[in-house]
Amino acid sequence: MSRTFCAAAVSALAFACVRNPATGKLQLDIVSESQEIEMGKQAAQEVQQTMGTYKDPKVEAYVDRLGQSLAKKTTRPNLPWQFHVVEDSSVNAFALPGGPVFVTRGILGALNSEAELAAVMGHECGHVAARHSATQMSKAQVAQLGLGLGSILSPTIASVGQAAGAGLQVLFLKFSRDDESQADKLGFAYMANDGYDAREMLDVFKTLDRVSKAAGGGKLPEWLETHPDPGNRLTATQDRLKELKHDFTGAKVGRDEYLQIVDGIVYGEDPRQGFFKGPLFLHPELKFQIQFPPGWKTQNTPQAVAAMSDKQDAIIQLQPAGKGMNPDQAAQKFFSQQGIQRGQAAQGMVHGLPAVAAYFAGQTDQGQIGGLVTFVTYNDLTYAILGYTAATAVQQHDAEFKSVMGSFGPLTDPAAANVQPAKIQLVKLAQPRPWSSSSSSTPRTFPSRRSR
Repeated sequence: MSRTFCAAAVSALAFACVRNPATGKLQLDIVSESQEIEMGKQAAQEVQQTMGTYKDPKVEAYVDRLGQSLAKKTTRPNLPWQFHVVEDSSVNAFALPGGPVFVTRGILGALNSEAELAAVMGHECGHVAARHSATQMSKAQVAQLGLGLGSILSPTIASVGQAAGAGLQVLFLKFSRDDESQADKLGFAYMANDGYDAREMLDVFKTLDRVSKAAGGGKLPEWLETHPDPGNRLTATQDRLKELKHDFTGAKVGRDEYLQIVDGIVYGEDPRQGFFKGPLFLHPELKFQIQFPPGWKTQNTPQAVAAMSDKQDAIIQLQPAGKGMNPDQAAQKFFSQQGIQRGQAAQGMVHGLPAVAAYFAGQTDQGQIGGLVTFVTYNDLTYAILGYTAATAVQQHDAEFKSVMGSFGPLTDPAAANVQPAKIQLVKLAQPRPWSSSSSSTPRTFPSRRSR
């Protein structure tokens, strides 16, 4: 970005061009560090609420310890850095403004050493240190101000059931290829300065093409969907190694330590937290099932399970409404919200479970909506099953709403109720041998997938 452009921006819009702490280059920046930190904190909370973190203190502590060590090597060591493992099977990692860094559970099962994980996390620290999110937000806000559209942090969708969080929208800001290359370069330096063998970064990139094409099924996209071509990044890393001319003999790799950490972690989707068989959703832990309309797009998160119509004009979602609360109390709480109008209501039973159903109407930023909500209590927990659409389309989707709500009931299939997740198992062979010559009785680890 030229100094001329910066001067024009400052004079016309009272924006500021600042020197990037990681690169030393001038760049447009209208997001202060305090704002950057606050947005990152908000987004991190929403990530943990909507996606959940992997419930293994040993793994979480290991990732945090590694991340904090790398953060000290950056040009912004005093940020409120935090490092977490998100409960997601996709092979990915991401950074939020001001310090929060997340790696997915899926990526941990894809890597083979601590140095490889350091390469991934160093890359994410590079995004934070170079203020890439703040820069992207600044550019977007300048563009939107010119069009009179307002801040990009305004929620784009607001529903009666669960409004989209503003902080979480920073996840949808895509970094440029220059940003990604810069983060690679910074991550390379951070891991090397922290004593790791930077050659391990090559192993990460060498396997990206193969593993990124494997079916993920997680809540986040696979690595290849959000990053530049791994072959180009491999070449760039090889060039950096040649330029560095450093002897990495004795540098940290940490293969054995890393494998001990990932031994036993869940691999792939965890069916205990709910899974789909076509449009049928089954939840072994909570012991219920519910049938969504065929052809609707479905998603399962820690907060709710939801489906969207093929025309994207209607949504049905199920989420907890409250423990120790009966359907009447849950309904009263729901309709006490400002802007929610109660329509025709009825009490009854759904598969022998006490329930209250009512039509409703509400006003959102996108216009008037309406729908049907059912509150049903099962195993001391009351659920809200909410179906909504534009006010003019309620009748069109009414039968679908009623069908889904009437399908809620106990999970009775023993096989589904007892399903267990796949786990990574560390197996040591007496001597190396190719898989083709291994006997069928030999335990094997699951095939690995990698990312950043």
